Amino acid sequence: MKILVPVKRVIDYNVRPRVKADGSGVDLANVKMSMNPFDEIAVEQAVRLKEAGGAEEIVVVSVGPAKAADTLRSAMAMGADRAILVQTDETVEPLAVAKILKAVFEAEQPGLVILGKQAIDDDCNQTGQMLAALTGRPQGTFASKLEIAGEEALVTREVDGGLETIALALPAIVTADLRLNEPRYASLPNIMKAKKKPIDTKAPEDFGVDVTPRLRTLKVSEPPTRAAGILVGSVDELVAKIKDMGVVA
Repeated sequence: MKILVPVKRVIDYNVRPRVKADGSGVDLANVKMSMNPFDEIAVEQAVRLKEAGGAEEIVVVSVGPAKAADTLRSAMAMGADRAILVQTDETVEPLAVAKILKAVFEAEQPGLVILGKQAIDDDCNQTGQMLAALTGRPQGTFASKLEIAGEEALVTREVDGGLETIALALPAIVTADLRLNEPRYASLPNIMKAKKKPIDTKAPEDFGVDVTPRLRTLKVSEPPTRAAGILVGSVDELVAKIKDMGVVA
């Protein structure tokens, strides 16, 4: 079985984003970028399935600028076999990404697609669901456990009432939650090997997809500064403060 894993290049999760002075977006100049953490989990799960004998090949794909090749190299250092870079300098929205992934899905014919449940830069949480709709394949979102049983993928996901396990006929689309696994660190030998693994560079036009944005950002602003806390001298004073705030009658 072949596993397809889409990955996204985002601001590193340790970096505090800065808003541009004109409020038009997030400042990406001289900012450390890395693989979206949820996508790292997806890559790790694909590698584990391959190590367990459940897959023969892992293909990673990214839609973004030329520098996204570094993100693909990171995925291959973790254990992916080859990569596809759909290169564009446009800000690509989830629907356009899903349409590109649909075309890649049809060309590669994977038995399983594993994505991160969302990207930490926009938190859209849409691409996996859109891809499932476009391909007409079953989906298991927010997976905290994933197993392959014959021609089915068993996905355990957290719901309000506890845990839900669903069986998906392969090929299927699965989105990874934080609890699915703990991604490994790539070893130096694997990082060196990843430099020799192939990256096939494409353009959105090769798949017949128009990536022109359909949404317009009106303004981006910093969240309001949290007010400082107030120290009180007694329980009675605390209750009085709460009443003044209108929290209790």
